[in-house]
Amino acid sequence: MNTLDKKYQELLQDILDNGIHKSDRTGTGTISVFGRQIRHNMNQGFPALTTKKLAWKQVVSELLWFLTGQTNIAFLHKHNNHIWDGDYEKSGRTDGDLGPIYGKQWRKWDSKNGRIDQIDNLVRELKTNPDSRRLMVSAWNVGELDQMVLPPCHYGFQIYTTELSDERRYNIWFNNNYETGMERFFDANNLPDFDNSYYTPTPKRSISLMWNQRSVDTFLGLPFNIASYGLLLHIIANEVNMVPDELIGNLGDVHLYSNHIEQAKEQIRREPFDLPKLKTDAKMDGICCNIPDDFELIGYQSHSAIKAPLSN
Repeated sequence: MNTLDKKYQELLQDILDNGIHKSDRTGTGTISVFGRQIRHNMNQGFPALTTKKLAWKQVVSELLWFLTGQTNIAFLHKHNNHIWDGDYEKSGRTDGDLGPIYGKQWRKWDSKNGRIDQIDNLVRELKTNPDSRRLMVSAWNVGELDQMVLPPCHYGFQIYTTELSDERRYNIWFNNNYETGMERFFDANNLPDFDNSYYTPTPKRSISLMWNQRSVDTFLGLPFNIASYGLLLHIIANEVNMVPDELIGNLGDVHLYSNHIEQAKEQIRREPFDLPKLKTDAKMDGICCNIPDDFELIGYQSHSAIKAPLSN
């Protein structure tokens, strides 16, 4: 089942039908609506839109760049990723650095008590207090916005977990270990003297992620953002042994640039394919992995790419 592409197409149509004309910092001009939400159940598949081809390797390398805490463009160039080149060149900087953007704030937020690793704190809290209402990460550091080549568009995210029923836990386990029989599920998870060193405990919780975004380039940027936070949800779920559940985007100024109108209309006319699955053999070093090729979309079928200019 793929309802994600349909929701995205409905959002494009909403902007075309209800958007108002607004000026913007790039000088391109937009039509814009305010305050929308997009939701996806991860059980339906990985959220890679199929009505135009997704630049998957660029999604992966940018997210891993954030998670390593780096802000120098050299990491992206090493992986043939040039999505930040325009903002970097416009900034006039020559040192390769983009200022204290996402990676810096996620992993090295400066405070009077030293640097704070928000991702590390998040993972630790998920393992010890998964019902906390403080499972949040912010990139909106007001004191450092003027040092960034671009203030964060997606400025924060929050995690929510729920306990899985015994039936769903067994179904998850059985799908992964069907050849060994039902007994091992109860032994590995309920008997304290069982040697489960060769078994990954069956997840006890599902995990959802909601991100907040102040500015949404709906045609070029939003498909990228959806896939990126879907991947982040998978990575965090893997780290804390939980099952990805729901992905939610809260969207502020949701716009189409004036030179993306015809492209959006073309994408609306396309029929979606089934969503792919995510496969990874990555060995995580804590929460970080530096190998984009370790993340693979299985069964990804899409329409062709639709070219559109990027406004910086």
